[in-house]
Amino acid sequence: MGNSHDSPQLSFDEGTLLLAHWPANVEPPHIDGCGWFWDSRVSAWRCDAWCYREQVAALRSSQPGLQNALSNWDRIEYPRVVLPELRSEQQAALEAWMPQRRGVVVMPTGTGKTEVALAIMQHTGVSTLVVAPVRDLMYQWHRRILQGLGYDAGIIGDQIFRVQPISVTTYDSACLHMNRLGDRFALIVFDECHHLPGPVRSDAARMSAAPFRLGLTATLQRADGRHLDLLQWIGPVVYELPLENVKGKSLADYEIVRVPVFLHDDEQRRYDELSRQIRHYMADCRQNNEQIKTWQDVCAQAAADPAARAALKALRMKQAVEDRAREKLRVLEDLFRLHAGTPMLVFAGSNAMARGVSQRFLIPCLLNHCRKRERLDILDGLAQGRYPAVVANQVLDEGVDVPAVKVGVVLGGTSSTRQARQRLGRILRRLGDARAVLYEVVCAETREVKRSRKRRDDSAFDGTRHRRL
Repeated sequence: MGNSHDSPQLSFDEGTLLLAHWPANVEPPHIDGCGWFWDSRVSAWRCDAWCYREQVAALRSSQPGLQNALSNWDRIEYPRVVLPELRSEQQAALEAWMPQRRGVVVMPTGTGKTEVALAIMQHTGVSTLVVAPVRDLMYQWHRRILQGLGYDAGIIGDQIFRVQPISVTTYDSACLHMNRLGDRFALIVFDECHHLPGPVRSDAARMSAAPFRLGLTATLQRADGRHLDLLQWIGPVVYELPLENVKGKSLADYEIVRVPVFLHDDEQRRYDELSRQIRHYMADCRQNNEQIKTWQDVCAQAAADPAARAALKALRMKQAVEDRAREKLRVLEDLFRLHAGTPMLVFAGSNAMARGVSQRFLIPCLLNHCRKRERLDILDGLAQGRYPAVVANQVLDEGVDVPAVKVGVVLGGTSSTRQARQRLGRILRRLGDARAVLYEVVCAETREVKRSRKRRDDSAFDGTRHRRL
């Protein structure tokens, strides 16, 4: 390792770090969670690219002559910075992240996580990749960077591959292209970072060598516990803002009203019959098929087993009875009358329910497959008063900027507390002293009651009122 030709050389290769000119029989300095392995194909050592910051520090301390091919990141001078002055909680988040330039910022929906990220981008002044869950958010980030920093960011995704020192992409596109782009950016921002853990999407973090990392989310915890992986790939939680601290201040004050409804007689008979079919199938499995114990097992068997397929179909039809109960539409009609002239968001539990509400009340329907222009038209129409309400299934659950709507109605959904908090956050953007109200319409004496209780198992839903309409 004496002369420059024989000095260790660190480079980026297909989403990994490659350490050449280091003896095969001498393992490089070991960092917990970032182990090296010998690649005999190229006679060099490899490790995951996300380990770059720790590994380069360890290598330099043991071998000062290290040649590093990854450190030539672009410095950025933003042409026009027009950012709002940060509120106290946003400034606190910025100051908590800056010392280590790594970590997760947890702030409720509507408190300005994007403004924190833009301020961080301005302060660091380095090449940056922003990773968003969906295309709508990717384009939203592009607009915000152009408006706030005067920079026309590159776009990687939606059949566009235009790479700039500042670029935006989606999780899916990042996974596809990070083997080529992992050494291009010094800062990587993961918006809605709770989407990152998993066998595929996590490649967006593992194959990036970015030494600076920022995660943004309103709801960090995941039911599968994989949110702990974020602490390794992005860094620790450096700032967390409880919703209670900004309720009635940065965010609107709010109340939550739970409205129970009952199935009609024909709906109840259908529901009971489907429930009976499912119970009989599961009881038969417990006696005769030890391989099927959970609904995940049923899904796995459905392709080959007609009985499992029939049970799965019965479950879907049972959920459809809950989601599309006629009494829910009656209550929704009453709520439209009660809040006449006030823009509203309606959250459905399925695409079919969303379409049914759209057709019944002649309001726009936002679904995942709606194109960019259609979505912008619908949201602009809601903001301008052309549309009195909008119904959506999951597309508005997180991230997408929506107008300052003060009334929301939940007609169905999963048992996820994350989804519940995100939907609540859609109506909490402050508009004067207007108070927000979220109605949750739930079919009594069905499984929906259990899902409702579970998703409200959060301090944000303390004090929920129960009311019949």
